[in-house]
Amino acid sequence: MSETAQPVEAPPAPLRPMALLRIRPFAVLYLNATVIFLGVMAQTIARGWLAYELTGSNAALGGVLLAFGVAMLVSTPWGGVAADRLPKRLVLQVSIAMLAASSAWIGLAVAFDVIAYWMLLGSSMIQAAAFALFGPARMAYLAEVLPRGSLPGAVSMLLVNGEVSRVVGPAAAGVLVGSVSIGLEAVFLASAALAALGLVLTAALPKAGGQRDVAVGTPLWELADGLSYVTRRPELGALLLCGFGVTMAGLPYLAFLPTVASELFDMGSAGYGVLSATSAVGAVVTGLLLGRRSHRGSQTRTFVVAGVVFGAGVGALALAPTFWLAVVVLLVVGGSNLGFQTANQSLLLGLSDMAYHGRIQGLVMLSFGAFGIAALPLGALADAVGLRWVLGGMGLVTLLVMAVFVLATRGRLARTDRLRDLG
Repeated sequence: MSETAQPVEAPPAPLRPMALLRIRPFAVLYLNATVIFLGVMAQTIARGWLAYELTGSNAALGGVLLAFGVAMLVSTPWGGVAADRLPKRLVLQVSIAMLAASSAWIGLAVAFDVIAYWMLLGSSMIQAAAFALFGPARMAYLAEVLPRGSLPGAVSMLLVNGEVSRVVGPAAAGVLVGSVSIGLEAVFLASAALAALGLVLTAALPKAGGQRDVAVGTPLWELADGLSYVTRRPELGALLLCGFGVTMAGLPYLAFLPTVASELFDMGSAGYGVLSATSAVGAVVTGLLLGRRSHRGSQTRTFVVAGVVFGAGVGALALAPTFWLAVVVLLVVGGSNLGFQTANQSLLLGLSDMAYHGRIQGLVMLSFGAFGIAALPLGALADAVGLRWVLGGMGLVTLLVMAVFVLATRGRLARTDRLRDLG
């Protein structure tokens, strides 16, 4: 008698956004991100204004960004080690406490009129170290409390949350700074209060979820072990290198939006506000669409398509002849960037072992620290040869990175992803 082939059991369908929010740990992480990023994004306006008031130099804000980027590059790998080595709830609580302290420090210094530029640099470095802990721990925790098929929707929801904060936070801070005599210190103190609220929310997270029961080596050994793990898994290395390349080459477009509005289209600060908001709106719309559809079997395709569209969009921004056409282009750029980042982080979480999630997310965050540093030489190059040429080059390099990724993987990553879904 011949044996009857047993059908492969289909994995459970991904959870929809409202179902995800009914899972308490995810709901806590979502609310936590809402209050924290709202305050942090609001500080971008207040910090820039304060840096200019203290120094009278437009380059002062660049110094703050450089301090943040360098500190993040140094501390992020260790944040990943902490997320894998220690209880994730504790790592989250320490990072949020650091964010609250850095904001309160500047707010009180302004209120008592003892503020100095070096304090902004120090606060920026503390924030970078805090995010180096916060980011890997949050994403690694996410992978522990949700089924794998629901990770793309959950990651997308968190990224959309950040994009909404990028619009609402600076807008609220701008109104406060411009209309109230104590507006500057109020922004920093309100940000500290929001971080304190986020710290309270973490008490609702389960104590489990993080610390390994097996013996571990020194932090340096664990960092080396994480790098060795990635080198043994070519699909992970390809994703990390591609994500790093695309982020470094394409994401600095955000730093150039004020110049795009003022110099290319003569629209001034109002034009900058429209362009910045448009990019965020494109990301929000894309995130909502991604959250409503199943990602099963399409993660790699989403990653490749979104990366190519993002690179083409940055290049198209260089060619946009009118302001309103640039607005349309930025809708696509913002949306494709969010799709790319969502697919990248979801694939990395899904294709790696849980014991390494924190260290891998730490490597992901390296690109976000480095892109702030890359914006400085790119800005100098734009001053020398013209912004349109630099934007076009950024788009071309992004497309080249995606082409190398496709040629290097040759479909192996998609097959690995499908096998992991079935297993």
